[in-house]
Amino acid sequence: MRYLYPLFAFSILLLTPSVNAQTAEGLQAGTAAVDISPTVKPFQLRSGKSDYVHDPLHVRAVAFQNGEGRAVIALMDAIGVGREMTDEAKAIAAEKTGWSPEQMLVSGTHTHTAPKGGDSSPGRIAYEKTRKEGLAKALIEAIESIEPAQVAFASDEEPTEVFNRRWYKEKGTMPKNPLGGYDKVKMNPGLNDLVKPAGPTDPEVAIINVQTRKGKPLGLIANYALHYVGGVPRVIDENGREIGMASADYFGEFARIMPARLRASGSENFVAMMTNGASGDINNIDFYRNRPPRAPFEQIRVVAGKTADASYRAVGKIRKYDTSPVVAMKQRLVSIRYRKPPQEDIDRAIELMKLSSKERNEINSRTSSVAQNTLRFSEPEMTETEEVIIQAVRIGDQAIVTMPFEVLVEIGLEIKEKSPFPHTMLIELANGGYGYLPPPHQHELGGYETWLGTSRFEKDTSVILTKHLLEMLAELKEQ
Repeated sequence: MRYLYPLFAFSILLLTPSVNAQTAEGLQAGTAAVDISPTVKPFQLRSGKSDYVHDPLHVRAVAFQNGEGRAVIALMDAIGVGREMTDEAKAIAAEKTGWSPEQMLVSGTHTHTAPKGGDSSPGRIAYEKTRKEGLAKALIEAIESIEPAQVAFASDEEPTEVFNRRWYKEKGTMPKNPLGGYDKVKMNPGLNDLVKPAGPTDPEVAIINVQTRKGKPLGLIANYALHYVGGVPRVIDENGREIGMASADYFGEFARIMPARLRASGSENFVAMMTNGASGDINNIDFYRNRPPRAPFEQIRVVAGKTADASYRAVGKIRKYDTSPVVAMKQRLVSIRYRKPPQEDIDRAIELMKLSSKERNEINSRTSSVAQNTLRFSEPEMTETEEVIIQAVRIGDQAIVTMPFEVLVEIGLEIKEKSPFPHTMLIELANGGYGYLPPPHQHELGGYETWLGTSRFEKDTSVILTKHLLEMLAELKEQ
């Protein structure tokens, strides 16, 4: 009998379900990283067709649960995420996990060297399937892998790699805008005849650091208000043509570096992600001085290294982790209005479209597209409104808000300042992508980010969305 009892006890343990993460008390967190690099070639990049992948692309996700409170945050290495695709992937994940789509946040990194999906070629059709299935898989795996965890929040700064790209120029040096007039500011104006930038920057590198209850690194979500960096290597084919390569830009390099910073390289579950903050007018071009030439991919590594260092410094500031933070998420559908061009712009567009393509290009390289958009947006049958998703997330003292736009930096800074939470980050290009979102006073200055087509909605749209998000944050603060 003394031999049979241990055997019986062991069999009971096998048959009895353990207390798992779904029933455990306090914070539970899970992570996932799914490779979505294209396999069907050629695929389509912004630079043209390509067969080459420089570095892998992923969907990364971190899921949080405490009691009934749930939120899963996913980031795709993509120039943007379409509303239709994300809705479909969320529905797949919801059916598999029981979590609702309203508890899922999906955004794009905005790398400009990600493949395009779509339905117009075999490569695009295949990649549309790859990224949608990869997104659903990442959401599901993050949710299904949750385990007892703890979380903390902090930030540091990296001011040397963010530059406002909208500038005032010396009188008489401003080129014509697409409709033949003159804006007050110019995007990427070069290094000559500059007066001052038209807006600020946001140097904060904010982090959400997640550990297991034993203190093992599990996940890190970072946020930085910087566009893609670029400078990805190209391939020269047998005909001497330059062929672009797919790349996750500094977002992917940050994710590869960060495990070493936190000594998490041996952890199979650790996932780091760099989300894109309010960076619609922020890029990595130093307009104050002429930066030395960089080797291909060198500047990406520089930015990834500096932001990884800032994240490491932020983690070093943490003194206490929360094992039972409030986890809550709110979502609103907000109807916003498309812009209606004034009659003088319509008249000017009609005249411009009578010119040859060469004559329009001599005015501005974007004259044709802006003139066409002006006429399209003035048509009576043009859709008047669009319903967009905005979200607000609470994880303890950390708040996250989202907008489905390339958000100009002042909007993100305003929300941070007015938020009732001590830590707040804005993730842009989330749950859809609808072009640039300038605040009203930046509309008055003109420039690329305000032209009709790149910016599609009424001038007060940022005010409306900010008001909603601050209301949602106030509601979350009461939970």
